[in-house]
Amino acid sequence: MTLHGKSLIAGEPGQPGGKTYRAVNPATNTTLEPDFHEARAAEVDRAMNAAAAAFADYRTRSGADRAKFLDAIATEIEALGDALLQRAVAETGLPLARITGERARTCGQLRLFAQVVRDGSWVDARIDPALPDRQPAPRPDLRRMLIPLGPIVVFGSSNFPLAFSVAGGDTASAFAAGCPVVVKAHRAHPGTSELVAGAVTRAAAGCGLPAGVFSLVHGSGAVAGIAMVRHPAVAGVGFTGSHTAGRALFDAAAARAHPIPVFAEMSSINPVFLLPAAVRERGAAIAQGLLGSFTLGVGQFCTKPGLVFLQRGADTDAFLQKFAELVRAAPCGTMLTSGIREEYLANQRKITDVANVELLATGATAAKEQGTVSAPSVAQTTARNFLSHSELAAEAFGPFTLVIVGESPDELAACAAALEGQLTATLHGTAGDLASAQSLIATLEQKVGRIVINGFPTGVEVCHAMHHGGPSPATTDARFTSVGTAAIHRWARPICYQGFADESLPPALQHANPLALLRLVNGQPTRDAS
Repeated sequence: MTLHGKSLIAGEPGQPGGKTYRAVNPATNTTLEPDFHEARAAEVDRAMNAAAAAFADYRTRSGADRAKFLDAIATEIEALGDALLQRAVAETGLPLARITGERARTCGQLRLFAQVVRDGSWVDARIDPALPDRQPAPRPDLRRMLIPLGPIVVFGSSNFPLAFSVAGGDTASAFAAGCPVVVKAHRAHPGTSELVAGAVTRAAAGCGLPAGVFSLVHGSGAVAGIAMVRHPAVAGVGFTGSHTAGRALFDAAAARAHPIPVFAEMSSINPVFLLPAAVRERGAAIAQGLLGSFTLGVGQFCTKPGLVFLQRGADTDAFLQKFAELVRAAPCGTMLTSGIREEYLANQRKITDVANVELLATGATAAKEQGTVSAPSVAQTTARNFLSHSELAAEAFGPFTLVIVGESPDELAACAAALEGQLTATLHGTAGDLASAQSLIATLEQKVGRIVINGFPTGVEVCHAMHHGGPSPATTDARFTSVGTAAIHRWARPICYQGFADESLPPALQHANPLALLRLVNGQPTRDAS
């Protein structure tokens, strides 16, 4: 498929001019055609104004209409066939199997949100009918539900060119809520972004939606991205990436005359606690699973385990010996961009240069490291040293993990208490281990958004119960998730209707419940009339 390299503004290609850039194949270090044109300020403004105009229409569309749109996007993405897969592989260096699986996840979550809006109960309708005879004062008729927030800006992620990008979870959940979306394409995979943007645009046209319901903007985050966040038409922002960039967007949104929410997933080191009996009984299996988890995607997953905590002992020594052997035999991998690799290596050096940090093992193929290729590695230190050096808890976004060995359960508990907010925490333990670790688990509940028992955090299921978020600096708002159907709530706000005539109410709140929603009536969940 021929790429034009321009932004896609309300269904129409943008104009050439200004700065251009090209995608780079990280596996071969070669540039890819065509040139991509950074959007000018006027194009950013046009995209945002078109989204604002489209909101007046799209916010009123039924759940069935929104579901049809989401299903159509999935179908259009699948219709791109091998062209999409090949371009994504070329721009990211990720294996074809990974990209194929990610396409399935992307389409699956679009269709999952279609199911959510078809049912419609996500609007959380709450009804307290009037009590005119109540004493000492009557109660008015009160009806509350969630309504769409407004136009949303979504920033494509580097490490998931499909599932967290143009038609990824942020976009799917915003469309489901009734919000138009303007996407800032990631510069690492602009061709993939253009192809998917075309699919979204065709789906919108096929469903008879206003063209401004979706736009794609090329450009840098510091220029186009900040301009989008500052635009008066924007009602909210979704971002997945570095803490530096996420915080810049958050600060820009907070500095507006009328601040808007920024839901940013930014940084996480996902601690793993290996409890004594589990290490003794299945240390070799845990070592193998840990290797797979921290090297998955060359360590470029937001849920990569970056810290591993153990208690000193003979079983721990045996575990570390086995783990080091596995790491030494592990192959290099191609990272997403040279910039990501450079930042990863710099952060890894900052950690390993700290006093009393020992490099335990490095992949056997480290000699082949060049370009964007990196080898896995693991370092070791003590709990006391970890507690004395806060920089040891920094994220190194790549195939590296740091092992911390404590002298006692109390030392490990102190390490957990010292952690900043994370997406996940993991514990491996027997029933006896876990019974003795309730205090540790209670501490971790205050630090993370998901606790994993006897598994690994790098699988994030797209479902109703998933929570992918956590206290700062993992995200900007621990109350919300970026994965799973609850993500829709980021893009909605409550409104209460008091004393309205039934015919003037939205269908979700009308007496007869024409949408057959599950509603809270007088404090009781029901699908009956109110």
